Amino acid sequence: MARSESATRSFLPFCKRQLRPPFCDADDDGSGVASEQPKCPPFRPVIFHDGRLVCRPTPLMSLVILLWLPLGVLVAFVRIAVGISVPIQTIPRIAPYFGGAVVVHGAPPPAMRVDGSESGVLFVCTHRTLMDPVVLATVLLGRRVAAVTYSISRLSEVLSPIPTVRLTRDRDVDAASMRAELSRGDVAVCPEGTTCREPFLLRFSALFAELSDRIVPVAMNYRVGLFHPTTARGWKAMDPIFFFMNPRPVYEVTFLNQLPAEETCAAGKSAVDVANYVQRILAAKLGFECTSLTRKDKYRVLAGNDGIVNAKPATAADPAWQRRLKEAIGFLLH
Repeated sequence: MARSESATRSFLPFCKRQLRPPFCDADDDGSGVASEQPKCPPFRPVIFHDGRLVCRPTPLMSLVILLWLPLGVLVAFVRIAVGISVPIQTIPRIAPYFGGAVVVHGAPPPAMRVDGSESGVLFVCTHRTLMDPVVLATVLLGRRVAAVTYSISRLSEVLSPIPTVRLTRDRDVDAASMRAELSRGDVAVCPEGTTCREPFLLRFSALFAELSDRIVPVAMNYRVGLFHPTTARGWKAMDPIFFFMNPRPVYEVTFLNQLPAEETCAAGKSAVDVANYVQRILAAKLGFECTSLTRKDKYRVLAGNDGIVNAKPATAADPAWQRRLKEAIGFLLH
């Protein structure tokens, strides 16, 4: 059948015109003449994105990934098995033999006294991957380091070589839990609340500034070649596997000086000011840019929720055993 002339016309004139950044309309001063300056900048950097591939999947790179994938899975499980079986303090020394590296800059402050006259050190880290607190613990020889977690998988908590403290979103309860851990040893906290792949730092939660005056900022960063070790919509328990699947995974740990007393809440500064100050010095050390974006902003963009990524709900048509299996897998891996 032949098309009518009207059907061949473009439907675009009938659509509602919408402009999305970085495509912006020019300013209109009412005279019908558009000004030269756009309403918004012509380019905005990408801060949030998901997916596992680091490189653009060109035909050549796709072939490289497909050829490396079977060997990468084997290498990842060997690295993880060795890391679990050896003392955690030996990992930086043996990592080069397995194709990885842990690069340390600076020196941490002394550990807490045995008599308990002072609390442990609160290490405030930039959040790049799930393994930030674990890598930090590997370079703190013989020191007890507890990691404050937010929404990591139960499987990751079980396999974690260091103690973990799961936050409850209740400010008073979380503060009490972190103070209790500080009385036992050091604590690693990532106040961004979630990871960010690009050279940006999300807004820091100010809770850590109220808990201790022994605050040490730690600039964490990593380098990989094929796979991103973070995800917002996928299975978080797979993050370490994808990290170790890279041919040469490298972690960098940079200890900054402990905050002086005049830059803490003990000197009368607000917790928000302290958190913003720590964010600025960490961004300057890494060459990153500070933002006011939060965990909720990331997950609303990438996952369509406020930061709680659950397993896909089972349909009523599924058998009971299948629904229970899906719930168990979601509980362990998300």
